[in-house]
Amino acid sequence: MNNSIVTEFMILGLTQKPELQRVLFIVFLFVYTVAFLGNALIVIAIIYNTTLHTPMYVFLLALAIVDIICTTSIIPKMLVTMLTSRRNISYESCMSQLFFFTWSLGAEMVLFTTMAYDRYVAICFPLRYRTIMNHHMCVTLLSIAMVIALTNSWVHTGLILRLTFCGPNTIDHFFCEIPPLLSLSCSPVRINEIMVYVADITLAIGDFTLTCISYGFIIAAIFRIRTAEGKRKAFSTCSSHLIVVSLYYSPVIYTYIRPASSYSFERDKVIAALYTLVTPTLNPIVYSFRNKEMQTGIQKVFPFLKH
Repeated sequence: MNNSIVTEFMILGLTQKPELQRVLFIVFLFVYTVAFLGNALIVIAIIYNTTLHTPMYVFLLALAIVDIICTTSIIPKMLVTMLTSRRNISYESCMSQLFFFTWSLGAEMVLFTTMAYDRYVAICFPLRYRTIMNHHMCVTLLSIAMVIALTNSWVHTGLILRLTFCGPNTIDHFFCEIPPLLSLSCSPVRINEIMVYVADITLAIGDFTLTCISYGFIIAAIFRIRTAEGKRKAFSTCSSHLIVVSLYYSPVIYTYIRPASSYSFERDKVIAALYTLVTPTLNPIVYSFRNKEMQTGIQKVFPFLKH
């Protein structure tokens, strides 16, 4: 139920300096375009190549779709704000943005863990991989990821909807995220903070721990590889995956584990850019474009990319 007097919010954005806004507009437009096209390329390639209809690529497909939803729910509005100085966003649009972002945040974390488990089974139990990661298991893992993400989003968005916003209505951020909204609430936010903390412990720290455990077993298996070239390639892949995963989890854990009163929005806006734009841009490069099967699949759909 919406108890708010406020009917719209004003989003300050990353900066209010005109000269910086022009530079940031170009940078963010370029990065968003790369992220959108890169992830869209993966979606099309996997859908149209039956050879890529395996658990690993189905998880990559889901990750690409989540990244498109995450960036598209935030960045276009931010770019419009930078270009036109129209900083207002309606209450309903703000809540919709919050819902889709929170959903994508939860989905991405669970998908990282699912993908790490898939690679663990593939490397540590190669002969049993097809038996373990069968169609039923793949569908089950994806369904669990989506249910967890949807539940997480409904809970946090629902709790925000229960708050009263009676003014001020200025969001010191570049999108509608939980921390800046809690700081504007005229009603108590203790329950919201507790649920955010619980989600941070279970989803962020929990998933990050499970992901690291999977990669720990993978690294142990890599040590048993006899050829130096095989070890080098495996370590290169593992290290790049862990860097991207750490870049995502670390700022998320840092942002959501603190009470609303301790937020520093000037610093936290920059940190938020890591998990809203940087990671979705890196995911296609690290997880897909370096993969030979994916390269072949993309070239089949888009022959002009062969050269």
